[in-house]
Amino acid sequence: MNKTAILIADDDAQLVELVQAYLEKEGFSVMVAADGESALERVARERPDLVVLDIMMPKLDGWAVCRHLREDPATLTIPIVMLTSRAEEMDRVLGLELGADDYVTKPFSPRELVARIKAVLRRTGEGKLSPSQKVLTYRGLRIDPVGREVEVAGKPASLTPREFDLLWLLASNPGRVYRREQLYEQVWKEEVFGDLHTVDVHINRLRAKLESAGGPRYIVTVWGVGYKFEVADHV
Repeated sequence: MNKTAILIADDDAQLVELVQAYLEKEGFSVMVAADGESALERVARERPDLVVLDIMMPKLDGWAVCRHLREDPATLTIPIVMLTSRAEEMDRVLGLELGADDYVTKPFSPRELVARIKAVLRRTGEGKLSPSQKVLTYRGLRIDPVGREVEVAGKPASLTPREFDLLWLLASNPGRVYRREQLYEQVWKEEVFGDLHTVDVHINRLRAKLESAGGPRYIVTVWGVGYKFEVADHV
């Protein structure tokens, strides 16, 4: 059986060596890159199962690498864990808005990082839906759970795995209002802790993608409560 491959992109050689040792001890295959350009080259060539991405890197910083991976359909679904010494809330929000799946600040425990990597891989793996589930079709919107594909106004929409899971959950239950806590628990598949702003960030990005592609405003904010999928016409 092939090992799960992790790319660590960070220019701190000592930190990379430490994290690599912990990951390999847990049975992962590890590849490394010391700058942003090398990271993109290795992702394109070797398609890792997850990328641990430092922000402050030479040539291309982590923001640029994350943006590039999320804009390329070939790398859109690769999970990303941002790793940085910048702990400010706006940095964390920016990482999530760019499509990162988790955000770990330095200094950190290698065991904690490994646990977070496992959690992200578990969530993205569990997010795959059963082939028995049917395609959902609404006016201007088609959601295929088998291929995990979305079409808006007849054109494919590029969604991250988390965005797809949010859309599927809401669209499968039109009219039902979900609290942010419920969305987090069902899509992130872990108990709520700390700030739930990550749910708002993902919802806003998902809604923007659907509407910019020409779709109606299906995802509606219920102020003071949460979000729902509102349908005018069902095909």
